Amino acid sequence: MLPAVAARPLAWVDPAALFAAGPSRAAHAFWLDAGPDATEGWSWLGVGEPETDPAVVDALALGAPTPAASPAGEWGPFHGGWVGWLGYDGAAAGAGAPAVTDATVPDRMWLRAGRFVAVDHSRRRMWAVAPASDLDDFALQASGWAADAEASAAPAHAVASAAPLSDAAPATASARVDPAAYADLIGRCRAAIRAGDAYQLCLTTRFDVPASTPFDPVAVHRRLRSTSSAHHGGLIRSGDVALVSASPERFLEAAGGVVRTRPIKGTRPRGRNAADDEARAAELRASVKERAENVMIVDLMRNDLSRVCLPATVAVDGLLEVESYPAVHQLVSTVAGRLRPEATVGDLLAAAFPAGSMTGAPKRSAMTILHDLEGGPRGVFAGCFGWVGADGALDLAMVIRSIVLHPGGAYVGAGGGITWGSDASAEVAEVGLKARAPLAALGATLPPGWS
Repeated sequence: MLPAVAARPLAWVDPAALFAAGPSRAAHAFWLDAGPDATEGWSWLGVGEPETDPAVVDALALGAPTPAASPAGEWGPFHGGWVGWLGYDGAAAGAGAPAVTDATVPDRMWLRAGRFVAVDHSRRRMWAVAPASDLDDFALQASGWAADAEASAAPAHAVASAAPLSDAAPATASARVDPAAYADLIGRCRAAIRAGDAYQLCLTTRFDVPASTPFDPVAVHRRLRSTSSAHHGGLIRSGDVALVSASPERFLEAAGGVVRTRPIKGTRPRGRNAADDEARAAELRASVKERAENVMIVDLMRNDLSRVCLPATVAVDGLLEVESYPAVHQLVSTVAGRLRPEATVGDLLAAAFPAGSMTGAPKRSAMTILHDLEGGPRGVFAGCFGWVGADGALDLAMVIRSIVLHPGGAYVGAGGGITWGSDASAEVAEVGLKARAPLAALGATLPPGWS
C-alpha cells in the first residue's frame, strides 16, 4: 500500500509550463488537466511508476464516510494513489459480452502516484504532495520545475504552436468504415431496436492516423486543450503509449461514501453567433430524441449504481441540463447514491463499467449487438481514466474526445447514441463533429464524407 502523503505550498505558475519543465520529460507521467483557463476545479501533474498488481486498486474500500476536517482537505480530494486508464474491451468481456482484444495499447494501465503537484484553480494555489519522508526533496524538485517554467522565454501556447507533431504528419485520417457504411449500421441498430433487442445503442467507429515518427504527446495535448478545453482533460503517458483527452464527461466520482455519475447523451455544435448558439442549445434541450436517449441512460445508470449502493439511496440529482464547451453543447444528467460500506473499487467498476452512455440499454444485449456491428475493438476509447485514491476516493472520466497514441501513430474513436428516432445523416455528422478536434490536434483531417 502507498504511504500517507503530506503537502507544502508552492508559488503559482502556469500548470502547462510546470508540466513541460518537469514531468513531461519522464517516461511515466500524468497531467489531469482542468483546462487552460480553468477558474474552478483541480489539476494534478507528476511522475509515476507502473503498477505491477492492478488487483490492489480493485480491492480498495470505497464506502467509508468522509473523516473530520483535516489539513489534507486544503490541498484537494486526491491524496495519493493511482492515475491511469481502463479500456472498454476488457470491461465488456468482464461483463459477459463478446469482445476483441486490442493489442496496440494496454487495456488497463495504472501509475502509482505518490509525488505530484496539486493545482487549485479557484484559488490559484499549488502544493507539492509527497510522503512525509520525501516531502523536502520533492518540494525542492517541484520548486525547481517552477523556476524553470518562469524562466522559460516562450509561454506555453507559443511552445505548443512551434512544436512539430511528427516528421510526417498525414493530411487525412483513415476511417474504419465510410459514412455510407456507418449509415447502414445505423439502420441495423434501428432494426435491433424494432425487434426489441435493445432500446438504445451507442454505435462507434475509429479513425486511424499512422505516423513514421511517433507523435509527441505533450505537443498533441497542448493543441487539443487549446481548442477543446474541458474540465476532465488529461495526458497520461507510460513508455511509448499515451492517452490525450479533452473529455467533458465525468463517469464516476466517489468520496465520503457517496458515488455520482454524469452521463452525457445529446450533442449539438456551437453556433455561428450568440443568437444562433442559444438557438442550438434550446433545440438540444427540447429534442424529443435526445431527451429520450438521455433518460434511457439515466435509468440504466440508476440500475447500475443500485448494485453497490444502499437501498433507496440512488436518486437523480440533475436531469437534462445543457452544458456548453468550445465546440459543442451537451445534454447532461447526474445520478448519485450512498455506497454500501463494504463496496470496493472493483465492485463499483463491475456494476457500472463499461458506462451505459457508451453501450446503450439493456447493457449486455447492447454490447453484444455492437460487437457484431462495429467490426473491431474500441481499445482505450469508450473506457475511462483518472485517479483512484489510496483512501478509496476516485474521479474517473470517460475516454471520449480523446486520442490514443502508440508507436505506429494514433487513433481517435467517436460515435453516438442510436434510437428508433435517429436520423442517419445527423448521426454521421455528429460523429464527424466529435472526431474533428482530436484529429486536428494530430494535424489530420476527417476522411471525405465525415465532415
